[in-house]
Amino acid sequence: MASLTTDLPDYMTDPNAVLCDNAEWRYGKAPDYTKTRKFFAESKHCNHQAGSLPQLVENLVKNWEIEASFKPRLADWRTIDHSKYTFAVNGLTPISGEDFLRLGTYNATIAPCEYYDSGHCNWTSSHKTFKRMIPTFAWEVIEVYSGPPVVAFKWRHWGEMKNDYVGWNVDGNKVTIKGNGRNIDIEGVTIAYLNEKLQIAKLTTWFDSTLLFRQIDPDRQVIREPDVKEAQNLLQSCPVLSTQGTPSEQDGKPE
Repeated sequence: MASLTTDLPDYMTDPNAVLCDNAEWRYGKAPDYTKTRKFFAESKHCNHQAGSLPQLVENLVKNWEIEASFKPRLADWRTIDHSKYTFAVNGLTPISGEDFLRLGTYNATIAPCEYYDSGHCNWTSSHKTFKRMIPTFAWEVIEVYSGPPVVAFKWRHWGEMKNDYVGWNVDGNKVTIKGNGRNIDIEGVTIAYLNEKLQIAKLTTWFDSTLLFRQIDPDRQVIREPDVKEAQNLLQSCPVLSTQGTPSEQDGKPE
């Protein structure tokens, strides 16, 4: 496909464009994507022609991900149409940019299951859980089905489980899966609605978020532990048990 780069915004021609922005960054400075980009180059499946539509879409989404993960002020995001932006996954009700920013990328995309539940994780804890487990999590466009303003495309997200997975599930239990070096390879389909500036006005995406957990725990070696804090809160809320105290607080020795 011929180059389409004439008069395009930098966030479509350079996957790292927004890293140069003079913006408020979540940890005080722009993040370093050197390792992720190196891993991407070494293990990607596709080699898109420079300036082709697949590469431009890939660049746009990579810059959007940087902003979504590391720019805590929505006003600093350059890749979205602030007056219209919404995000939806797997047919669920779309959420606003502010809600997406509050939830974080993982909480906004991973469905509650026996391994994970966003109701028990905030922005910080969710990113700590997944970024620690998968230090380099690369992303690429596989195929683009339609061009702007409505861009439909298939994508791939992959990495390696370097460290333990530690999260909380729908029952409030702490879930641990020991780091095992298994490969994580997820595919999905997204439709991006772009405005005249090629900013994202609406994102709708479909993928099986439970596949990640099935890939890192194929032998069902997961360890589940009750949430001690939650159990203590339930104990304190019970008018009978709260007056008795826990075994360690009761006088005497167990018989």
